[in-house]
Parts: sequence; C-alpha cells; structure tokens
Amino acid sequence: MVREDYKQRKIIHIDMDAFFAAVEQRDFPEYRNKPLVVGGSPEGGVVTAASYEAREYGIHSAMPSFMAYRRCPHLIFARGRFDVYREASDQIREIFSQYSDLVQCGSIDEAYLDVTQNNFGIDSGTIIAKQIKREIKEVTGLTASAGVSYCKFIAKIASDFDKPDGLTVVPPKKAERFLEKLPIGKFRGIGKVTAERLKGLGIHTGWDLKQLDQYEMIKILGKSGPYYHRIVRGIDTSQVKTHRIRKSVGSERTFRDHLTDEDEMMEKLSSIANGIMKRMDKAEAMGSTITLRIKYNDFTRKTRSKTLNHYVRSERELMDITEDLLKSRSRKKCPIRLLGISISNLNLIKNRHGGNQIALGL
Repeated sequence: MVREDYKQRKIIHIDMDAFFAAVEQRDFPEYRNKPLVVGGSPEGGVVTAASYEAREYGIHSAMPSFMAYRRCPHLIFARGRFDVYREASDQIREIFSQYSDLVQCGSIDEAYLDVTQNNFGIDSGTIIAKQIKREIKEVTGLTASAGVSYCKFIAKIASDFDKPDGLTVVPPKKAERFLEKLPIGKFRGIGKVTAERLKGLGIHTGWDLKQLDQYEMIKILGKSGPYYHRIVRGIDTSQVKTHRIRKSVGSERTFRDHLTDEDEMMEKLSSIANGIMKRMDKAEAMGSTITLRIKYNDFTRKTRSKTLNHYVRSERELMDITEDLLKSRSRKKCPIRLLGISISNLNLIKNRHGGNQIALGL
C-alpha cells in the first residue's frame, strides 16, 4: 500500500524554451523572429537546437542539417557557443538555489525543484514557479516554461504543455484525469516504436492504458509494466535528488532601473547579502572568498574578489568586504544593470550520512 502523503509535495519542473537558439536570438538582434538552428550547415551536420520559427517548418533537434535546409532555404545556421550557454545555465541554476536546496538538473536547460520546504517559506508552488520564470527573464533575457505538481513525472509532462513561456499546474485531485487524457506518446519513456505498437493494440491514451491490469502491462511493456501501472494512476514517489557538491553560494539581481548612485547600490547589495547568509546559516557553512559581480547596461562585466585568512561569519562582515570591493572598481560612468555576490572556498561539514560535503544543492 502506497502512502498518500507524497501528494502533499510541491514539485516544479523548469524547461528553458529552445535554449541554445534563444540565446543566439537574444545576443544577435538580426536573428530574432527568424528560423534559426544551432549546429550543422546547409552541406551537412546535425541540428543541435531549433528556434520556434524553425520548428514551424518541421525542423527539430537531431535532424540532419541538409534536410532542415531543404525544408527552409532561408534558414539561419549559427555555430554553437557553449561557453555562453553554460554561463546562462549557471545564472539560472543560481536562481533555483535561492528557492530550494533540492534541485536536480536533468541537463543544461532543465531541472526539477522540490519546493515543499523552500527558502522563502512560500506555501504555493505555483507562486514560486511564476517568480522563478520572472527572475530568469530579468537576469538572462530568456523565457522558461514550468510544470507544477506533486510528482516529477507529471511536472515534467506539464512543463511541455504550453510552450513557450508557459505554466501548467496539475494538482493531486486533477492528476488522474490529466493522465487519462494524455496521448500515449506523451508518456515519458514510451518512444515512437512502442507508442505505435500500443496504438495497434487500441491503446491511444492514458485511459486506454489504465484499463490493463498489471499482468497485461508486463506482457506488453515488459519489466516497465509495473512502473506504468503505477504512473497512469498518478503514483510517483520518486525524490528530487541533488548530485553535485556546491563549491560556492551566491545570488545576483538584475535591475529594471539601472543604478548610478553608490548608496543605492549598497542598499541592493545588502538585500542580496542577507539572503546569502540565511542560506549559509541554514547549511551551517562558511566561506573565505568573497566575489562581487557587476554588469553594466552596455553588458560589459566586472568581477572583484577578496580571499581572507578566516571564514566570513556574519552579514556585517560580508557587507564590509563587499563595500570595499565596490569602491575598488574602476569608476565607469556606465549605469549598472546587475549586481551579485558569491562566497566560495567553503568549509566542509558533516552530512547526515557522515561524509564531508556542503549539502546546498545545485
């Protein structure tokens, strides 16, 4: 018998919209609102990512580039800039970590967050998803789609429902109906070949699948049968698991009204420092290297760092160091659009299993 308390969880799946292609369109205005792919060329290669404008021509990732070019002769081919994609991904993950210590990144452009117990004490997963989407847009200029539910399986499917820039919420009471109406090919793990085989057996939706008992499912789907027997009934107790040991803790803010006054900058930095120290205290962690990040409104960046011979133990000390770093920057007249602080060279603490690591998530 499966306990029902797992249905009290609040799980969010965030999936960036056409991530690589969207970064190219963000950075190069001449690419915007045009069919574009990352990877390959008209002569050969493979499409790594396709913009939504390219997808209207039936172009998708993993498609041979020459085939994409045939479908759209005015298609733009952009070379991949994976250092830029990684930078954007790191910014997005930093936003995730502000909300929850339980973040599981499936790839560079998607992640699960368990926000049942979150860093802001917000009861609604939907509100958190909206805030995360808004912050991603403000910090990176990119859009993300989100799915919110009580389990990873449904949250993942829901994030793909209303792209781009979508938000789909599936509460526990609506979960089984949601799954019953789902086309069989939308069930994660059921590929095209298996989906066609199931359709040949008259199984087109989750409702059709649900009519099979577990023995019939095993007969058709093999060892995955019991899994889908549970999933189609909305039973998914899998946990959001973090796998990475964090090397730094940080936060940054992008400002709609760009900053020119130093007192105002210190006020914004004080708010950032307060959030960082709360997370450090929660994890019982300390660090000795402070880094200040600045982005100007011409998109140039500056960083200033200071490494101490002791660990920073208070918000006041963090702010004193941050103020020194701010004053040591070159006096550029350009207004500031982003400020960030991070603490690195973290000390190790004992985790619940006795090993040494800082359990802060991604």
